[in-house]
Amino acid sequence: MSLARITSAQPHLLNGTLITVEIDITKNSLHAFSIVGLPDKAVDEAKDRVSSALKNSGYSAPKSQNQKIVVSLAPADLKKEGSYFDVAIALGYLLANDEISFDTTGVVYIGELSLAGDIHPVKGVLALAQEAKRQGYTTLYVSEGNAQEASLIEGITVFAPKNLHELIDHLDQKKVHTEISRLTPYAKTHTESIQENTSNDFSLIKGQDAAKRGLLIAAAGGHNIALSGPPGTGKTMLARAFADILPTLSNDDALEVMSIHSIAGTMTHTLIHEPPFRSPHHTSSYVSIIGGGATPKPGEITLAHKGVLFLDEFPEFDKRVVESLRQPLEDNVVTVARAKGTARFPANFILIAAMNPCPCGFRGSKQKRCICTPSDLMRYERKLSGPIMDRIDLWVTVPQVDFDTLSDNAPSGEESAVFREKVAQARKKQRARFGTVRNDLRTNSDMRAQDIIHHVTLSPDVRTILNQSAERLQLSARAYHRITKLARTIADLEASNDITSTHILEALQYRPKIT
Repeated sequence: MSLARITSAQPHLLNGTLITVEIDITKNSLHAFSIVGLPDKAVDEAKDRVSSALKNSGYSAPKSQNQKIVVSLAPADLKKEGSYFDVAIALGYLLANDEISFDTTGVVYIGELSLAGDIHPVKGVLALAQEAKRQGYTTLYVSEGNAQEASLIEGITVFAPKNLHELIDHLDQKKVHTEISRLTPYAKTHTESIQENTSNDFSLIKGQDAAKRGLLIAAAGGHNIALSGPPGTGKTMLARAFADILPTLSNDDALEVMSIHSIAGTMTHTLIHEPPFRSPHHTSSYVSIIGGGATPKPGEITLAHKGVLFLDEFPEFDKRVVESLRQPLEDNVVTVARAKGTARFPANFILIAAMNPCPCGFRGSKQKRCICTPSDLMRYERKLSGPIMDRIDLWVTVPQVDFDTLSDNAPSGEESAVFREKVAQARKKQRARFGTVRNDLRTNSDMRAQDIIHHVTLSPDVRTILNQSAERLQLSARAYHRITKLARTIADLEASNDITSTHILEALQYRPKIT
């Protein structure tokens, strides 16, 4: 045999793509070794990695033979990136050169080779395993470092050889196999919850009852919230405690989140049910937050999908970044258009924006005098446009706490466990209300205008209060609907089937105080 065909895979955007690796060998020819199919530099360097790995595994190196070797990666019009194809190229070469024999039907090979022949992990294996299963493949060979991740997918058998020699010993039908040379399938793994982080418990945060109430409402309905207050009042502590009261992810959501983080190379724990918490610095670039690049990659808003995006010093972010949040905050997706194509990334997150009331941070403080000029204040307030402010449901002030409260060692308010139970009960009511109308309708914040008509009923008196308040406050149609959704969440927290005037008035008080 001078031609071999093996299946490998690589990530493309947030999904996996199967790649057919074909190796053709022409013997008794001047030596040549080429890889075609739009390979990048890392793919082209596979020629040296594969040659050294084969030599150090006891086989003839392709570069030592008088033969022409052509490796084709199909589909040829798709850019190939990374070191995903090393194992497939090495096995294909040996198969085409008649040095080994094995069946390639229904099998996908993924992994990077070291010069010694060890198989190293690559990014995005979870998405690749999902795609392999979807296309009917039954077996997957990956490195030990990727095996736990790949084994989350039901219906596909995963093998995890340590090196190329062990893999060939397992596959080669020309050899007489012993029990030692046979690999065993990797055990199936399942998602699990990480132990709760008690260092960010709400009861450890002194005072700030109003902010805690706002965060409870935000968690219950999936609403965006802004925390405004002087430096050192606990805004960051509140945001981190907020992440611990969110419900754990369902199995499908957990797999979706892990797949995104696997491709991005940011997965710190393989088996998670906790919603992600992302906190990029305010100097982060537009592409790192929103996503993009010549070949579109996901940004922080996609890495926060199904979780929390905490933007501290919100007005200090580049204005282009802040304004680009309009689409994801409204549609829960972000569309990145480039010359090479358009990518649509999921971005369904809860935004927590923290900010100082002014550039110096002490506007309205009783302890320090604000030194900002009127022009400074005007410039600072203009950093946030009306459309962005409209998309944030709750605006909460986080004032300074007096020293007597800070020095009190007794717990302050309810624990995070109590908040978590309240959030779970409110979310349960929302699931019962929405049923299975749409997959993207799970919390009150997900409701669109037509959903509000079907699922939210206001009595004539309550509607009159809302309409009069909206007219007096000159609310936009978007803000009007968001107040309705927020009032529905407040009613859910109180286990009330009806929205009362109290719920509407509390929702109205969370509108921004600055214009």
